[in-house]
Amino acid sequence: MAGADGDDLSRTVDAVWRIEGARVVATLARMVGDLGLAEDLAQEAVAEALEQWPETGVPRNAGAWLTAVAKRRAIDGWRRRDRLDERYRAIAHDLDELADDEWVPIEDDVLRLVFAACHPVLTREAQVALTLRVVAGLSSDEIARMFLVPLTTMQARITRAKKTLTTARVPFEVPDHTEWPQRVGGVLSVIYLVFTEGYAATSGDRWVRTEVAQEALRLGRVLARLVPQEPEVHGLVALMELQASRFAARIGRDGRPVLLADQDRGRWDRGHITRGLAALERADALGKGRGPYALQAAIAQCHAEARSVDETDWETIGLIYGALAQLTPNPVVDLNLAVAVAMAKGPAAGLAMVDQLAADDVLAGSHLLPSVRGELLAQLGRFDEARSELIIAASLARNERERAVLEEKAAGLRT
Repeated sequence: MAGADGDDLSRTVDAVWRIEGARVVATLARMVGDLGLAEDLAQEAVAEALEQWPETGVPRNAGAWLTAVAKRRAIDGWRRRDRLDERYRAIAHDLDELADDEWVPIEDDVLRLVFAACHPVLTREAQVALTLRVVAGLSSDEIARMFLVPLTTMQARITRAKKTLTTARVPFEVPDHTEWPQRVGGVLSVIYLVFTEGYAATSGDRWVRTEVAQEALRLGRVLARLVPQEPEVHGLVALMELQASRFAARIGRDGRPVLLADQDRGRWDRGHITRGLAALERADALGKGRGPYALQAAIAQCHAEARSVDETDWETIGLIYGALAQLTPNPVVDLNLAVAVAMAKGPAAGLAMVDQLAADDVLAGSHLLPSVRGELLAQLGRFDEARSELIIAASLARNERERAVLEEKAAGLRT
């Protein structure tokens, strides 16, 4: 790749970082014991890649290359500070043992990174933001859009979180079992959000980021082995497995989104579905009742077992969404409940619920409510109103693929 175009190289480095960044930072954090320093070292390695790869070409194992360069920079920093202690000698010896192209991923490293980011010294908002930044590889701008806050606010939140972890000397390790109750909820939240970002990207030119979702699923599986007696861990794994089964059918050959009603269900991955149903059974077998993740998995089960949208048990889905709304009051859950009611009882019934949500001014700034309202209005033959709602939804959508679908729907409605 010597002499590669600068834009092509930047895209290549960005792709490498998206795939390998979390593992690189996790390995460095375990080595240096400081999350902020680990990310700084990794970014310095990325800068060096942009300088060297145009001449040398992209290494066969780019993740290993970035890790090795970042390790050397850490060692150089310790040398400059005259801190050649036993840790430095051990790491230097380990580095000499490894070839630049050798990459030995340690699965639990990324999970340790999640646990470090979910330390109770941080607020839940800071935990989520920091994990999405470091583990999912999202930019501060993307995270700010997800939470509907200004970019400067999100940047300050992430910076404060890193400084807090450093000040509190948070160890890079899975905590003692006595600390699990304080952290499991946060860990589940961030794994869920990482998967959600992969399942339906909030921005960019890809609707599905499979590699992000698959990493979240891998973390969930590891976590389920660590805490097999936690039903919601199994519930989350069940949800992710069942949702992941649709990936091949959710994107057309041209990269455009394929919505649920139009998906070829023969392309749904039966292996994911089987594993998801088994995980939901494990959650139920613990006898503690279904929590929010298990309830969402039960909804996904209804879809997985139906041969078509029309044959889906929308009555049951509506009941589950009602239970979910009681456990975790959330306007998105209420919106999904309205969709289920519309499917079960007709668009007029669903529209009445959506109109109430609009009157309550929830989901302000989100494309979700006007997109659903536009769909229901179109089903009722109120095409001018439907077109207006879909145009509003398109203007609010941050994902380019999703925006294009909404614009096409709006243009296709007759007066």
